[in-house]
Amino acid sequence: MCGVVGIVGCSAVNQSIYDALTVLQHRGQDAAGIVTIDNQNRFRLRKANGLVKDVFQEHHMQRLQGNLGIGHVRYPTAGSSSPSEAQPFYVNSPYGITLAHNGNLTNTDQLRNKVFQLAKRHVNTNSDSEVLLNIFANELDKFPTFPLTADNIFSAIHNVHSIIKGAYACVAMIIGHGLVAFRDPYGIRPLVIGKRVLENQKVEYMVASESVALDILDFELIRDVEPGEAIYITQDGQLHSKQCSDNYKYYPCIFEYVYFARPDSLINGVSVYQSRIEMGKKLGEKIAKEWRNVDIDVVIPIPETSCDAALEIARILNKPYRQGFVKNRYIGRTFIMPGQSIRRLSVRRKLNANRIEFEGKNVLLVDDSIVRGTTSKEILEMVRSVGAKKVYLASAAPEIRYPNVYGIDMPVVDELIAYNRTVDEIAQAIGADKLIFQDLSDLIDSITEQNPNIHHLECSVFDGIYITGEIDDNYLSSLEKKRGESKKFLASKESENLEIYNEGQ
Repeated sequence: MCGVVGIVGCSAVNQSIYDALTVLQHRGQDAAGIVTIDNQNRFRLRKANGLVKDVFQEHHMQRLQGNLGIGHVRYPTAGSSSPSEAQPFYVNSPYGITLAHNGNLTNTDQLRNKVFQLAKRHVNTNSDSEVLLNIFANELDKFPTFPLTADNIFSAIHNVHSIIKGAYACVAMIIGHGLVAFRDPYGIRPLVIGKRVLENQKVEYMVASESVALDILDFELIRDVEPGEAIYITQDGQLHSKQCSDNYKYYPCIFEYVYFARPDSLINGVSVYQSRIEMGKKLGEKIAKEWRNVDIDVVIPIPETSCDAALEIARILNKPYRQGFVKNRYIGRTFIMPGQSIRRLSVRRKLNANRIEFEGKNVLLVDDSIVRGTTSKEILEMVRSVGAKKVYLASAAPEIRYPNVYGIDMPVVDELIAYNRTVDEIAQAIGADKLIFQDLSDLIDSITEQNPNIHHLECSVFDGIYITGEIDDNYLSSLEKKRGESKKFLASKESENLEIYNEGQ
């Protein structure tokens, strides 16, 4: 999962993009990058591994000149954590194009070969985002005139949709033209557009993965970019948009609402905060019905994503709600950290149990989801070590039994705690006295009730249905093999050089 942002402004956009990336930091803590177009029509790029605040120092910001720019925060999925795979990526032909991407393509290998054999384009990294950029560039290259028209750009994106498969929300810039943004035909990954009207009545535009990035810069949310739609904003601020897919429909990722998105964001017309309240309400009703004889003294969330749901569960059960964990906010989110051993070690550094809330009590812990089970097991052991009598666990999401191929780091079934296990077996594996999961139908209702135009959600991690249609056992086996190779790469601690156009260290 990654975060993207793009701004077409009337003044320097470097600080605005930086600020937007800081509030999208939860979507990726592995690397960050910003590229702008200066007044001489040159790209200015800075990207590196690390958090936004560490990647961009004052001298980097001074070099990022220009009124147009895009930014990216990353955590790796099938690719490596090498600095060379930080985004945005760049190609010099045609015109000069740079692109940042959130999601995952599912036909990358075929595309990589096609780009090289048919278009004579070399892809230098393992990143599917660089492949996507070259596909887009090759489609633009088919138009001989300069400058490109909006229809030329939309025609190229139409062709991109027909060639690539998977999930993608992209922002790009074309030298001499402006900013382009587009979303996959299923709308799996989120993308919103907003505007800001200045005192002189000039309009600035912004696209981002989540509406919260617009909020902190005083941009007004216009709407979500539709599935399959493309946005083109010229350098002088002219906005064009067009539906570029012949077969588009809403299938947004359900896990955005469960875990990834900030609660203060609106995604696909749905309040993430309100959806989590509804998750807690429905799960609380299920607990009240199925656990009538379970003695619960207190309800405690595993911070932070589950806090809203846990508060609603406590209200329905008429039990005290307590904050039993103290969180070290200077440790990254364990779910998105590459490497199982790193996740395991970081749990104790990230959370500490407040003994007074646990000692001698039967505790109901609430989490947003249970993925690998590593974090849950560590937390339950911690809670018992401070004197809890019994420890129950409720998950605001159903059992995660299948790999994700659309940009979430869950590609190997053997690492999923729920794979080939019953609920009782999962409880035993993580050390819970009792365990309960949200029903998938209730989870879906928690989200779609706010937007009747959303009839479906991308739920593959729960139901194993891959809406793009090309995923089979061979693909999943290949993905598992690549991930194993990526683990070996990380373990070897090999390093790679940054691209030569990176704006300094």
